[in-house]
Amino acid sequence: MKQEIHPTWYPEARVTCACGNTWVTGATVPEIRTDVCSACHPFYTGEQRIVDTEGQVDRFMKRLEAREKILSAAEVRALERTSPELPVTELELGTRIEKVLLAAGIETAGDILTRLEEGGEEALLSIKGFGHKALIDVKRRMRARGFELPGSRE
Repeated sequence: MKQEIHPTWYPEARVTCACGNTWVTGATVPEIRTDVCSACHPFYTGEQRIVDTEGQVDRFMKRLEAREKILSAAEVRALERTSPELPVTELELGTRIEKVLLAAGIETAGDILTRLEEGGEEALLSIKGFGHKALIDVKRRMRARGFELPGSRE
């Protein structure tokens, strides 16, 4: 065995746990400090507690909260897209169709849905200046937004 290359051996090194438990063992350092031992580890004690090493649990919880915020914001955006109070101008139908609908008293997507439920496509086609192409454009834009149209032939 080579001389002077091996570390010093301490046959009675003292191990101290964060819970206060101590014991003696052999080691290359005189004193060892640890966070968890067999007296306090959840596996051995049967307790349900989280052993947080370097804040990993806190980081995970923050990521989980951020995910919940993102999901709830996406849900709110989806509800806004299909809101019956959505103005006709936000459907991007074109100025001519928008003017015809506004002149007929149809200001929101909910008004269009009401007309379709009550009188079908004929209720919209009976509006002066509103033809089949306009009806197709309105239905296409409403479906793209996620609206379910009643009495649809397409």
